[in-house]
Amino acid sequence: MKKSLIIVIAIIAIIGILAAVVAGKYNGFVTAEEELKSAQSQVGVQLQRRADLIPNFVATVKGYSDYEQSTLTAVTEARAKVGKAQTVSEQETANTELDKAISVWVNAVTEAYPDLKANTQYIALQDELAGTENRIATARKDYNTVAQKYNGKIRKFPSNIIANIFGFDKAEYFSADDNANTAPVVDFG
Repeated sequence: MKKSLIIVIAIIAIIGILAAVVAGKYNGFVTAEEELKSAQSQVGVQLQRRADLIPNFVATVKGYSDYEQSTLTAVTEARAKVGKAQTVSEQETANTELDKAISVWVNAVTEAYPDLKANTQYIALQDELAGTENRIATARKDYNTVAQKYNGKIRKFPSNIIANIFGFDKAEYFSADDNANTAPVVDFG
């Protein structure tokens, strides 16, 4: 009777230890996943900050020139997509569209109205946008660092078993735009 009691206690102790290990690993994944969501949210916040600066930029240019409606419409539509983006890939796509639309629009306007480059409000908004671009880059880098740690945690043994059981999936990384390897053309003429 005593031997069977010792065996039962040993089995219960082993099950308890295993349950504690599984619970600890699970809680670690939950914490890592929340850090990942927070980092992605920061990217979204910075993208939205930039999108919120666009109307001020547009208003400044509108007051200074007869802007081209079609390019302005492209900027407005791309800005709306940034606000609706939820996943990393949606944020990347929306950001790329907004980058392209802004680039085309700003280049067209500054070529058509060279005096605009000297306008203090225009210069201040350009500086603000440049600062926001730096914040976006930093937020993306921070997100990718958190994603790397999270993905490593999911792939390591024996944590990978627990991650698979509870459905923790690999995180996407923010990556460079397809055109990032092409140098921009600078034209002072």
